Amino acid sequence: MTSVGITHDPAPARLAVGIVSAGRVGTAVGAALERVGHIVVGCSAVSEASRHRARTRLPESEILPVADVAARSELLILAVPDAELASLIAGLASTRAVSGRTIVAHTSGANGIEILDPLTEQGVVPLAIHPAMTFTGHDEDIVRLASACFGVTAADAIGYAIAQSLVLEIGGEPFRVSEGMRPLYHAALAHGSNHLVALVVDAVAALRVALEGQELLGQELIGDEPNGLAERVLQPLLSAALDNALRRGPTALTGPVARGDTEAVLTHLRVLEDVDPQIADSYRALSLRSAQRAGANSELLDILEDRR
Repeated sequence: MTSVGITHDPAPARLAVGIVSAGRVGTAVGAALERVGHIVVGCSAVSEASRHRARTRLPESEILPVADVAARSELLILAVPDAELASLIAGLASTRAVSGRTIVAHTSGANGIEILDPLTEQGVVPLAIHPAMTFTGHDEDIVRLASACFGVTAADAIGYAIAQSLVLEIGGEPFRVSEGMRPLYHAALAHGSNHLVALVVDAVAALRVALEGQELLGQELIGDEPNGLAERVLQPLLSAALDNALRRGPTALTGPVARGDTEAVLTHLRVLEDVDPQIADSYRALSLRSAQRAGANSELLDILEDRR
């Protein structure tokens, strides 16, 4: 009997990775890549906060000037804020700091690969790999990357294959975003995540006022520090609402606006105005959008559009 040999795909090539700069995103991505065997050979860090993140998250990596990081890298990750990306790329291109064989990936959500043209013209492989995740600078950032989705844009099939391999290696889910749709993609993510934070913080502030002085015997006092009683009250409610919205869409909308309860909405506006007029303004604006989604009656729409 002839034995049949079993072959295995070779392990993905290990890359020498450079990070510019050692901010919340860059160090999290670098640490995630190191966990699967890549080596962060250098990172740039200017502020004391970024130097601390580099030393903490990437302790084996050298903190180097940008040009030295680029020179050492097979995969160069540009993790600077969006407003700084174009000038960084222009500087790297003008000094020819990046080898033509280098894979250059930026983490900007708003930009595709067109912004990398000055380096692409010098022979690099351009990639836009954006983790659809919020970063706080804490340990959970790295853990969350393993379950995040990543919006990728590349120039060709080879670029997409490289981006897909890198994302899958660290446990993420890659998906394509066309060059022309990057701004809309980014706007959708910002609208959902950033505005959710503002909404939750407003709700916490109002709930603290409602609960202050009513603490049960032995219960912690209502204070201004996060992760208190108000946050614990809201957490299961908000988690359920988010889960319902993602699973069931607009049908998940509940509450007085969805029911067309004009008197309840007017009461909410009045008491929120007493706490903070800006919170009341936010409630009005979001209630109007909810009412439009729910097909609310004209009386409620008039109140929320302030036509009465």
